[in-house]
Amino acid sequence: MIPVFKESEELIKFANTHHLYKDLILQLKKDFGLANLTLDLPEDSNPNELKYLLQKNIQFLIEEKFSDFVNLLYIVDLPENTARQILETEKQNISDHYTFLILKRVWQKIWFRQKYQ
Repeated sequence: MIPVFKESEELIKFANTHHLYKDLILQLKKDFGLANLTLDLPEDSNPNELKYLLQKNIQFLIEEKFSDFVNLLYIVDLPENTARQILETEKQNISDHYTFLILKRVWQKIWFRQKYQ
C-alpha cells in the first residue's frame, strides 16, 4: 500500500530514508522539462532546499506564468478538481499547498515505478 503523507516535509523525509530522494528530484525535473520549464535543483540538494526551491518556482509560476503553471499541473497529472478547489478556497500559502500536491503526485509515480519494476 502506498504511504499517505500530510505534509511535504514528511514525504521528502520518507523518500530520503527509503533511498528514493534522488528519484524524486529527477522525476520533478523531468516533469518540469516536459512542461517546457526549468527546475534548477541540484541532485545533491538537501530536503529543505528541495521544498524551498520547488515552492519558490511554483509561486513564480502562479504569479507570473499561470498558463505554464496549469500546463505543469497537467504534466504532473494532478486532478483538475483538486487543483481548482485549492484556487477557489485557499487564500494564503497557496504555493505551499500546490508544492505538497505536486510532490505527492510525483511521489506516487516513483513509488509505483519502484514497486512494479
